[in-house]
Amino acid sequence: SASAPIAVNLNEAAFSCSICLDLLDIPVTIPCGHSYCMLCIKGFWKGKENDSRSCPQCRETFTSEPALVKNTMLAALTEELQKTGICPPAAEHHYAGAEDVMKLFCRTDQKSICYLCSVEEHKGHDTVSAAAERTERQRELEENQLQIQQRIQDREKEVKLLQQQEVATNMSIDQAMENSEKIFTELICLVERKRGELEQEITELKRRDAELKQLSLTEDHSRFLLNYPSLPPLSESTHSSSINVRPPGDVRDVTAAVSELGKKLEDILREELTRISLTITQVDVSPSEPKSRPDFLLTYYRNLTLDPNTAHTRLMMLKKKKVTGVAQTQPYPDNAGRFTFWWQVLSKESLTGRCYWEVEWKGDGLYVAVAYNSISRDGKGKECRFGWNENSWAVHIYGNTCIFYHNCEKVSISAPVSSRIGVYLDHTAGVLSFYSVSKVCLQSKQINGRYHIHHPPHCAEPPGTQRHLRQDALCGL
Repeated sequence: SASAPIAVNLNEAAFSCSICLDLLDIPVTIPCGHSYCMLCIKGFWKGKENDSRSCPQCRETFTSEPALVKNTMLAALTEELQKTGICPPAAEHHYAGAEDVMKLFCRTDQKSICYLCSVEEHKGHDTVSAAAERTERQRELEENQLQIQQRIQDREKEVKLLQQQEVATNMSIDQAMENSEKIFTELICLVERKRGELEQEITELKRRDAELKQLSLTEDHSRFLLNYPSLPPLSESTHSSSINVRPPGDVRDVTAAVSELGKKLEDILREELTRISLTITQVDVSPSEPKSRPDFLLTYYRNLTLDPNTAHTRLMMLKKKKVTGVAQTQPYPDNAGRFTFWWQVLSKESLTGRCYWEVEWKGDGLYVAVAYNSISRDGKGKECRFGWNENSWAVHIYGNTCIFYHNCEKVSISAPVSSRIGVYLDHTAGVLSFYSVSKVCLQSKQINGRYHIHHPPHCAEPPGTQRHLRQDALCGL
């Protein structure tokens, strides 16, 4: 009968080649008793002198290269190991060169090595398995990656903060420029008015001088004495005897200088208004219509703001005084007073008495309008569109063309078109006028006639058609 199989505890390390560290493939045993893969030991001895043939483990030297014969017993055992699945087939780990057996890492020389290199060239060095070194390097790599990702997040936060700072700085600059422009505009207008008063006084003084000169040439003493008392005395000048004009110098703090000028201008205007109010009589006489831009600004200027509750959802509000058309719908809350089709917006303030305001714009065109608060908002009918009903008056400007609209009637206006439009309303007299305002105060030009207003209207902005807003027409008060 067949003998029963004997259980043997096979240790993989006992059947591994010390050169490739894999299971023996075509095992051969050299004279010292150590066994290797046939290809591994041949590769180890290749190129060496006959007297330098030695065992990689015990270092025993052979005078000539030993004959390599397959160890059939070891070969049978390795085949059994492969069949039991303890290790992969020998065909998968043939030794073909140093690159195939770089399973160790020399930390001293920072390079991958094989087992033979560890006992020869790198003997005594700090060596570890390649897997252990990979684990350590992998950990360092992940730490570096985390540091890089953290730095990216920090830099992105810094960029976001800088962007916010840039927006805030631009807003501050815009506000400063707007305030400075207003202050200097009022200052220029005041200077223009004072100059006019001085020129009028000069004309009067020249007339008096001519009269006195003519009287001095009178030879008849009786006539001289008769006419002399009839001359009215010279009135005291309302202006200082001299005006200090400072040459432009090194202005180190523009903001402080502008602020100081603004305060002085407010004091002057307050004094002028007080003086004017003291001279008003009880006679009910309507004042004459202003003739120049300084008269409009100093006496009837109204500071208006736009009402976001009336703005179409394709209009973006900027600082309550500027508006621009955008492609993206704005998240405004639902409101019964909001225009639903025409891209329009009304002012918050109702307009009564005499008032004047200006609209600065840029783009392909715009509508500047005055409308009753009762104008319809919902829908695309004429009753909702500025200038196309009895509740609104509008001027449409595009290119060099200017057209006035009211109650579906339109009138082409031949007038210069500028980037600043002035609107004057005398609610009591029922008068509405539009002006093309040039950069010089005294060169404003009326671009249409008078239209009867019976109830307090509202300032209305901006263009009433989508075409103009898609071209980014910007309207600001």
